[in-house]
Amino acid sequence: MSTIFSRIIAGEIPCYKVAETEDYLAFLDIRPSAKGHTLCIPKRETDYIFDIPDQELAGLMLFAKKVARAIEQVVPCKRIGVAVIGLEVPHAHVHLVPLNQLSDLTFGREPFPMTPDEFRELAAQIAARL
Repeated sequence: MSTIFSRIIAGEIPCYKVAETEDYLAFLDIRPSAKGHTLCIPKRETDYIFDIPDQELAGLMLFAKKVARAIEQVVPCKRIGVAVIGLEVPHAHVHLVPLNQLSDLTFGREPFPMTPDEFRELAAQIAARL
């Protein structure tokens, strides 16, 4: 069964793309915990992150590191928080969330409000730093 992320990879569903390689994709979360909240995913669909082969998992984390460094250049924050939850979508993904305080990495609250134009502009600014 194709997940929503696989459909995004295939171009069936639009996203606010930040970065892409042959094996990985990064895009803004459409229900962000904070401005700049980005998801990094492997293009090969795997439900559980620890089922990803070691080399692919290492590649995903190195990809996420590059994306995090670009986010830091665009979104003022103290750190980029990293979370892997794995319950929302059955396709492994890494959340990158700009943090200024510990509570910024809290899921389940109302999303940070952004317009489509703000999403597009932010995605382009982050992509330009990669």
